[in-house]
Amino acid sequence: MITFSFNGEKVEAQPQSIEQFVHEHIGSDEGVAVAVDGAVVPRSQWNRDIQSGNVLDVLTAVQGG
Repeated sequence: MITFSFNGEKVEAQPQSIEQFVHEHIGSDEGVAVAVDGAVVPRSQWNRDIQSGNVLDVLTAVQGG
């Protein structure tokens, strides 16, 4: 088990990649941006594993006006 922060909430989970986490918790990766420890992670690097202690921020684009 690893422990990390997801959008300000403490999470305990099995080790997994950013991509797996996004698909599990957000559903679609369309319009999604991810930052780990304050640094934006390009989608091409989402195969990297989330580490214990990471601060993961996931943002989704919303249409409207």
